[in-house]
Amino acid sequence: MSETSQMEKTGVAIVGMGTVGAGVARLLLDHGDRTARHAGRTLWLTHAVVRDLEKARDVELPEGVLTDDLQRVIDDPEVSVVVQLIGGIEPAKSIMLQLLESGKDVVTANKALLAQHGPELFDRARELGRSIAFEASVAGGIPIIANISQCLSANQIESLQGILNGTCNFIVSKMDAEGADYSVTVAEAQQLGYAEADPTMDVDGTDAAQKLAILAHLAFGARVDWSQIPRRGIDGLQAVDFKYAKHLGYRIKLIALARLTESGLALDVSPMLVKIGQPLAEVRANYNAVGVVGDAVGPVFFQGQGAGQMPTASAVVADLIDTAVGRTSITFETLELWAKGHERVGLADVGSLVSRYYLRFNVQDVPSVLSKISGALGRNGISIASVYQHDVDLSKEGIVPVVIVTKNTSQSAVDTALEELKSVDAIDAVAETFKILD
Repeated sequence: MSETSQMEKTGVAIVGMGTVGAGVARLLLDHGDRTARHAGRTLWLTHAVVRDLEKARDVELPEGVLTDDLQRVIDDPEVSVVVQLIGGIEPAKSIMLQLLESGKDVVTANKALLAQHGPELFDRARELGRSIAFEASVAGGIPIIANISQCLSANQIESLQGILNGTCNFIVSKMDAEGADYSVTVAEAQQLGYAEADPTMDVDGTDAAQKLAILAHLAFGARVDWSQIPRRGIDGLQAVDFKYAKHLGYRIKLIALARLTESGLALDVSPMLVKIGQPLAEVRANYNAVGVVGDAVGPVFFQGQGAGQMPTASAVVADLIDTAVGRTSITFETLELWAKGHERVGLADVGSLVSRYYLRFNVQDVPSVLSKISGALGRNGISIASVYQHDVDLSKEGIVPVVIVTKNTSQSAVDTALEELKSVDAIDAVAETFKILD
């Protein structure tokens, strides 16, 4: 008789047997001895709930485990923890509430659900004496939730900056390395399975904003509506800016940023210039990374695969083990996540946030144009650090690009100056604006 067969069993169910669900099942079934050693008990897969029983799956389940009846899980007293891997808001929210109300603890990877309904779900779980674990909801296999909420708990987190969407990072990495156009790179990402057929929520910054809302709550205690986070995606990026950024010593990355300031917590999701050689600038392909600065520990950096079957399944099973052992319930109760009255910090006014900026103008090749640009910037208190003018015309005859890097200034000052420059005839377009991540 094996050691694990003599152990106490914790009944586990999976709701949603897509790619990640199959990976979770494989870890539980193929590596039961490993999980049992860490949990001190056998994690026993009893049910796997799906919509279509006939659909082919890349994991072989024991007879009787696969079902299309959620009620079997709800009614089974032997199931104490459920992995809920349904995406979107509904029916995911209703199912999670049903599971909690039937006495089950829940492990989830659904960041959209937590970002939008975290307060309601966590309040209800506390009322019922249950817990919700969600390591896999942000950055896949990177254990960022545990590190922020537990390992770095002696710190006041001062800033957090990350690459939280692997689809976007694959696209911008290819554009940077090969000078490829955005549309061509998106098509390649779709062929390789890194981008959905409709990649909108990835490329417009929604996915990263939802993840940032979760991290901002963990790190700073902010109750953030993700849709209120200023965000800009990568869908408007042009290959020429990758070339100019590289000339200046930078790479363009989609950055999710949270930073404590004197006026509150600054949040932003947008393409930014990151200095070549800095850790975030060197994160390639579909990888994710998060840099955290704590007042005691200083800077720490986490990098790994932010999506995919087994990296995400790794995070889910780690949560399963913590829940079975009882660590999750202790942490869940102690942290009081999304609890009413526990917001520790307010949000800063976006317009007051200070950064250096990359500004690209398409201008007529006339002597006065630089003075007009510098005049508008100067009237708004913006100092110029450097000017780069390429001598090759763009598609319109006589139009050339001018790239300006500013010194530290506020976003409101930049917005005002650019609005003023729209009326200058010699400026064909205020073509591009990026913050520089320092």
